[in-house]
Amino acid sequence: MVRTSGGALYTGITTNVERRFAEHQAGAPKGARSLRGKGPLQLEYQAQVGDRAMASRLEWAIKQWPRDQKEALIRGERSLPQFPDDAG
Repeated sequence: MVRTSGGALYTGITTNVERRFAEHQAGAPKGARSLRGKGPLQLEYQAQVGDRAMASRLEWAIKQWPRDQKEALIRGERSLPQFPDDAG
């Protein structure tokens, strides 16, 4: 999760956090449009998960949370959501 200078939280997924954060900070064409012009940015939270499918599920779930739940995750007072094993 990235925090903008205005305090907004952005949630996304990547295979390389350092590269992606640098793209966002630079306002590069590959950076998220919603973050352009909203710096300085601060990396607030990151987690490594099993695969892209799980990362996408977590991203979607976190984006549904109200702000206070996202802040609790950042502070370590809340865990990532758990999903049942889809393997059957």
